[in-house]
Amino acid sequence: MGDTPRTVSCPTCGKPVVWSAESRYRPFCSARCRQIDLGAWASEAYRVPTSPPDAGDAEDFLPPGQTRD
Repeated sequence: MGDTPRTVSCPTCGKPVVWSAESRYRPFCSARCRQIDLGAWASEAYRVPTSPPDAGDAEDFLPPGQTRD
């Protein structure tokens, strides 16, 4: 590999960011972009997609201490 530091895009604004120890806010370009991203997580703007459980799945899981008859 070469001595050239890797460059990534800021996840918030897309500005190029050098991936090195000197890049204080990496992978973000600034404190502002980092705060915008944190705010999006806090307001639940980012979500992990899921699907509703199947009706049959509920039968496989019992609360602790309960057994199947």
